[in-house]
Amino acid sequence: MKPSFSARTLIMGIGVGALIITLILGLDKIQSMSVVALVMALWWIFEVLPLGITALIPMVAYPLFGIASSKEIAPIYMSSVLMLFIGGFFVAIAMQKWNLHKRIALSIISVFGCEPGKLMAGFMCATGFLSMWISNTASAVMMVSIGLAVIKSYEEMNKDSENGHHFACALMLSIAYSATIGGISTLVGTPPNLAFTRIFAMSFPTATEISFGSWILFGIPISIAIMFVAWTVLFFINIKPHGIKALDPQIIKSEKDKLGKMSYEEKNVAFIFITMALLWIFRKNLNLGLIEIPGWSNLLAFPKNVDDGTVAILMASLLFILPSKKEGRLLTKDAIRKIPWSTILLFGGGFALAKGIQSSGLSSEIGNQFSALGTISPSLVVVGITGGMSFLTELTSNMASTEMLLPILASIAKASGINPLVMMVPATLAASCAFMLPAATAPNAIVFGSEKVRIIDMVKSGFLINLLSIVIISIFSLTIIPFILK
Repeated sequence: MKPSFSARTLIMGIGVGALIITLILGLDKIQSMSVVALVMALWWIFEVLPLGITALIPMVAYPLFGIASSKEIAPIYMSSVLMLFIGGFFVAIAMQKWNLHKRIALSIISVFGCEPGKLMAGFMCATGFLSMWISNTASAVMMVSIGLAVIKSYEEMNKDSENGHHFACALMLSIAYSATIGGISTLVGTPPNLAFTRIFAMSFPTATEISFGSWILFGIPISIAIMFVAWTVLFFINIKPHGIKALDPQIIKSEKDKLGKMSYEEKNVAFIFITMALLWIFRKNLNLGLIEIPGWSNLLAFPKNVDDGTVAILMASLLFILPSKKEGRLLTKDAIRKIPWSTILLFGGGFALAKGIQSSGLSSEIGNQFSALGTISPSLVVVGITGGMSFLTELTSNMASTEMLLPILASIAKASGINPLVMMVPATLAASCAFMLPAATAPNAIVFGSEKVRIIDMVKSGFLINLLSIVIISIFSLTIIPFILK
């Protein structure tokens, strides 16, 4: 929720003044880094400048304050994690360009049937699956267009305006929530997940790599659990009490028929998409408890040199190589312009912030201040972190919140002797669990813009889902996640 223009101007002025005073006084590294971190946090929270521009502050401040040279900090802005993001995004662009995402969505919805509860479950599964691989914004936009067509048909069948509102509200909110929840499942599903892997690797360089395959072992179960909670809340608030009638199955069938037969381009994109997913999942040894599936990278001469970013760029490159019967290649140079470079800068700024906090000694100082947390029950720590992050991201960018807090949590974990995964993973997951306000996530804003949902509808269901998702994430973080990521 952005403050007014004058308030943002005031916050920007305070930040600039603080940085100038720091330079004049010649403060030590820890003090200077504290000022830089605070200014970046405030500017990110209140979106004083575009988030990607605020992310570039370390490139100027670190050399001036003696924290790090430009040569040291510039490479932090580009990493293998970002290659994973870029490669995955190219595949998502190809899916959208050739309408593969819409075919997947309608195929899933048609399986569930047209009873209101089942239809809502179909929309949630389709949206959630898509948002595992493409941005939650793109999946929400596409599914909202399908949802509005279904709502219009329902309103033509049923003239009861009150029932029509409850049906429309349930369907729109189910799309918004599942677009966000689905992103939890995979590393590429939502930016905070990728930010976590990089910041964790920087903070704990000797720890085992967090791979795509290891993440989905807990990401998918958590996503399914929260999805079920969201469906239950929406069903018992909007559907069951109002006796919503079933829709005509022809509505979904007609939407699917409009796509026609699967094109040559769709088949190729589908092949690349499926291959990429399988290569990600089975790259490293996959421990399923009773059995361990050996990873394909073990067959290579230099398995440690290959990571999920390697796979992403390989498969993305094929999209620019494989021919299309309609316009040369599956993807052309226009796709490069669609990459969200502002988000990439935001990633880099978060990594630079984490590096500065670590190298300046601020991380040790913060950790020492919170070392007493080691004497507090881990359950209370996890619930507090999860709840705090969930409600914080109702008002701020989830990416900015994640990049501000994860380096601090890593420092606290080191000093207090708590397993860092028990603190950092729930914070990352909770950053994707903001369901109450239109400004909390892009999918929330999109469905609110459809004018089928009121703020009170979103707050009423979103508050309950927020609370229950905090419980689910906390339970997983204290039990299953440490076992998987050991």
